[in-house]
Amino acid sequence: VLDNLDTHKAYAFYEFLPPQEAHRLLSKLEFHFTPVHGSWLNMAEIEFSALATECLDRRIPDAATLRAEVAAWERIRNEDDSAIDWQFTTEDARIKLRQLYPTNHD
Repeated sequence: VLDNLDTHKAYAFYEFLPPQEAHRLLSKLEFHFTPVHGSWLNMAEIEFSALATECLDRRIPDAATLRAEVAAWERIRNEDDSAIDWQFTTEDARIKLRQLYPTNHD
């Protein structure tokens, strides 16, 4: 899952890897992008960032260990009742996203 930056393109693999290796890796991937107008609000993106820094910050040897590690991280995160500290107020959102809100033309 990626945000909609122009840097997240398949050709980047070919810029840094031999063509055969780039093709091999890309054949295993499927890109999914967050919405253009909402990626900065995306709670899933925040959770993936937390998962990456708190759990996936090292080499994990196999899929079974990966599943166990992620399940343990998820359990702890849920038990801790982790919350997101929003810095963006409703008023800020209304200003920034005014083109997405309906208008009253009375």
